[in-house]
Amino acid sequence: MKNGYSKWVVGHKITTHDTTGNYDLAVIETPAKVQGPPPHTHQSYNESFMVIDGEVQFFIDGEIKTLRAGEVIDIPPNTLHTFENVSNKPSKLINIHSPKGFRGFFEEMGISEEEKDAQMKSVAPEMVEKVIQSAASFDMHIKM
Repeated sequence: MKNGYSKWVVGHKITTHDTTGNYDLAVIETPAKVQGPPPHTHQSYNESFMVIDGEVQFFIDGEIKTLRAGEVIDIPPNTLHTFENVSNKPSKLINIHSPKGFRGFFEEMGISEEEKDAQMKSVAPEMVEKVIQSAASFDMHIKM
């Protein structure tokens, strides 16, 4: 994925950005009322989110937290988590995975924003099944 190139991944528009540090950086744009990925853990990644527009509800180890623009949440490895936009407005987040490596998930599982109906294709049953079947190879361990 080129720097600043966007793909739709399970209903979210993901724009990745190159970094010189040992982390992956992406901007996530989530339409109103869109669920996040299935609850999951990462064994090796620290993950951080900063809400830059709107509000997002996070599920972190059984606890629900709502973050608004300017607020940050850090998620250590082996922490069960997901998020969703429960509001009637779009939201935008900065997402960081450290160390580098998770960007490959977005590249492999994403549908180019240039494709017709890309968002809908990203949540089609066959694409969701592909995510579920492939996630562990990206250190994303889904807990259903």
